[in-house]
Amino acid sequence: MTLLPNIITLLRIVGSLGLLLCDVSGVAFWFVYALCGISDIADGWLARRLKCVTKTGALLDSVADICFVACLCPLLLPILDLPQWLWLWAGVIVIIKVVNQISALVKYGRCTFPHTLANKATGFLLFIAVPMTFVSVVPIIIVAVVATLAAIQEGHYIRTKKIYQ
Repeated sequence: MTLLPNIITLLRIVGSLGLLLCDVSGVAFWFVYALCGISDIADGWLARRLKCVTKTGALLDSVADICFVACLCPLLLPILDLPQWLWLWAGVIVIIKVVNQISALVKYGRCTFPHTLANKATGFLLFIAVPMTFVSVVPIIIVAVVATLAAIQEGHYIRTKKIYQ
């Protein structure tokens, strides 16, 4: 039973890779997308509920999150009509996160992915904003604001050793 959260996380990775086989305009894509989003919430909640939170599980969750986003990018970015300044903003967020990981490598000798409330909020908002972005750019702007604050907070935590996983 203590492996269940990690199994759910592994299934999210499989589901993320499965998205690459789906047509974005099809029901199968959005069904798998929803399952991946729900599993992201479920695995952490279940790990806390079963009292089986581990560093391995947290790392696996971060890997699954990265895999999910990496699989969505080549599918959604070409069809979303986003303004250039938003692409630049996303690039700044990526640079901040890369600098955070370089800081962690220098300070701790490995990467670290703090599961802060702001990072969790970013993931949740991104999950619900993606479908809405086909109608309006406003939801993704909200995600960008929260993601920027989360990335800055993550860097602060890494550099002050308030969170180390």
